[in-house]
Amino acid sequence: MTEIAVAYDVASLEDALALDARLGPGPELAKVGLELYTAAGPEAVRSLAGRGRRVFLDLKLHDIPNTVRGAARAASRLGAELLSVHATGGREMIAAAVDGVREGGGATRVIAVTILTSLDPADMPPGFAAPFSIAAVAPRLLALAESAGAAGIVCAAGDLPAIRRAHPEPFYAVTPAIRPSGGAAQDQRRVTTVSEAVRLGSSLMVLGRAISHAPDPAAALVAAREECRVAEAVGASTQRGLPDSSRVP
Repeated sequence: MTEIAVAYDVASLEDALALDARLGPGPELAKVGLELYTAAGPEAVRSLAGRGRRVFLDLKLHDIPNTVRGAARAASRLGAELLSVHATGGREMIAAAVDGVREGGGATRVIAVTILTSLDPADMPPGFAAPFSIAAVAPRLLALAESAGAAGIVCAAGDLPAIRRAHPEPFYAVTPAIRPSGGAAQDQRRVTTVSEAVRLGSSLMVLGRAISHAPDPAAALVAAREECRVAEAVGASTQRGLPDSSRVP
């Protein structure tokens, strides 16, 4: 099953709570990123969790291990279900985050960002191996993250086939830059539709402005749920060797 997270990329706690109210109850996670966390701080996590919403605290921590450990400890005490760090911070830093959430006493899982979905190989700074290959780097970052105790990675859904070829063992994959079929790419480079993310095996897909900036966020979320459900049903039928009903004979 592929789960959905909605990015609460809004300017204030009031806006976040208003969006949450418009979306209504559901199993989806609320992704609290830098914009909302900078505006409202820990209260953003506490308030959403207090309303029964599961929270993905997407801070992409990248600092010296001791600093990351302390931040992860605090995130765990807030009740965040997921916490992101940058895999390029290295094994010691990722392990410090894992230790920190354990010390916090919560059930927070650490996930490690590989390559941002706003980047493609041409965007990599001078000095990186040329040509830069996400297909070569991402599996190594996954192995690094898992060796440090992380629960999984954050990557573009389109990176998953190459990662699995190099790392065939099951792993937890959070995939941002997801759009409903026909949705705009906006400022993301490596965008994937809901259906494609399900087909590629995303564990948790993150939808942002396609939901939060829609005229009717609740209706947009219902449509995303349905696209996800249909894609999962098609995948299950294909695995059982049944005809794919989405294909025209």
